[in-house]
Amino acid sequence: MYSDNSRVRFRPAYLELGLEALRERADRAVALLADCRACPRDCGVDRLADRWSACKTGRHAVVSSYFPHFGEEDCLRGWMGSGTIFFGHCNLRCVFCQNYDISQAIKAGKAAPGATPDQIAAMMLELQERRCHNINFVTPEHVVPQVLEALVPAVRDGLDLPIVYNTSAYDSLESIDLMDGVVDIYMPDFKLWSNGAAKRYLMAENYPDAARAAIKAMHRQVGPLVFDDNGLARRGLLIRHLVMPGAFDETRRILDWIARELGPDTYVNLMDQYYPAGKVTGERFSEIARRPSQSELLEVRQVAEEIGLRLDLRRPHARLLMRTMGFA
Repeated sequence: MYSDNSRVRFRPAYLELGLEALRERADRAVALLADCRACPRDCGVDRLADRWSACKTGRHAVVSSYFPHFGEEDCLRGWMGSGTIFFGHCNLRCVFCQNYDISQAIKAGKAAPGATPDQIAAMMLELQERRCHNINFVTPEHVVPQVLEALVPAVRDGLDLPIVYNTSAYDSLESIDLMDGVVDIYMPDFKLWSNGAAKRYLMAENYPDAARAAIKAMHRQVGPLVFDDNGLARRGLLIRHLVMPGAFDETRRILDWIARELGPDTYVNLMDQYYPAGKVTGERFSEIARRPSQSELLEVRQVAEEIGLRLDLRRPHARLLMRTMGFA
């Protein structure tokens, strides 16, 4: 899973950027909320005035939960967990969303009050105190300004963990540019290739074009995924792809594109945990109202191997196994 030429000595990107530059970046990002273009929806609403549109998020980000996460890739969770901060709401409307309760079901104005920058900073520092290996922002596409704003007090008060940007890939190029020199590990989920499928299942016909542009920008910033001597991811791009039933052509075109545009050394996690969720009930989305079969999963993995991509493999860290058995 880990190659010797991928070892790096780690220093978070934002420490190289410096606190003053980070503060200036945050101020610039927050000002952009007055005419919000944080994601490809281009709503243009004044979120500084606590107005909202597609993402149902006004001036402050809603945090649904935060905790050491042991369900992420082995290179992120290590043996102490990935320090995840789950943001509420979402700029997509995936009909199969497995986090539907926090991304779509909560009506705007009914969710918990938004978290202040100092509150989010305190979450990061608590996760660092709990010895998590990284800070993992989940669904940050619509709250990039708020993330940057919260990083300022967190870095000031001693944050020194790598930042993971865990996204659907429905990001604006402006947002990705704002995160340049801040994010260490980009982890986009490239969901669907065609505009028709994106319109039907994500309610965002322009998703494929936006995702391709955003992922290429991420790759330009951080390059291929690299690890430290403990096998922990420290910098680079990790692409996730959720394998869906009956969508082999979508998957094949995504994998071909990754190898052609980004290179076969791109690290890819072919996720097999799709199940009918969210709005996938009854007859309306009957074609995806099942899990992918073992033969479908095998066919996808064989194609990825033939292409030559670096594939994620589950191989729990020895220290995690020892903790699980009560030896550490």
